[in-house]
Amino acid sequence: MTTSGGDYTAALPRKRMGSGVLFRDATGRILLVEPTYKDHWELPGGAVERDESPYEAARREVQEELGLSVSPGRLLVVDWVPPQPGRTEGVMFVFDGGVLDAPSTARIRLPADELRGWAWSTLAEAQQRLSPRLARRAAAAHEAAATAGTHYLEDGRR
Repeated sequence: MTTSGGDYTAALPRKRMGSGVLFRDATGRILLVEPTYKDHWELPGGAVERDESPYEAARREVQEELGLSVSPGRLLVVDWVPPQPGRTEGVMFVFDGGVLDAPSTARIRLPADELRGWAWSTLAEAQQRLSPRLARRAAAAHEAAATAGTHYLEDGRR
């Protein structure tokens, strides 16, 4: 359906999107990064740019943040995030990065202007480092990776 002015979809609401990747080590810990511009740690990832798919954003962000060229696996989580003061609503995606071996881990290179560091974290440690919403999302992604499922969340909750 089009209007006399063209494509009606141009007037539909727009949602902010983000895309991240869940990497694990051989013991099941998850890889977190510490941004220079936030109080909490994050999963590797970031904003989906205009005309970019969430999957391509995940690939690009891992390259930019970790210096690793990887093709993430399947989708683990879709999380709708409600609006809050100073932020619009959004849709966040988490893809499976698989298990990083020691040689891959040794190749990690961080952009000093964006990230202070990175660390392997147990889920309990992640609860302390991540924002509450992202901690819930990371736990759901970790569970989905172990069960071959995909989870739909709202505000980090099923």
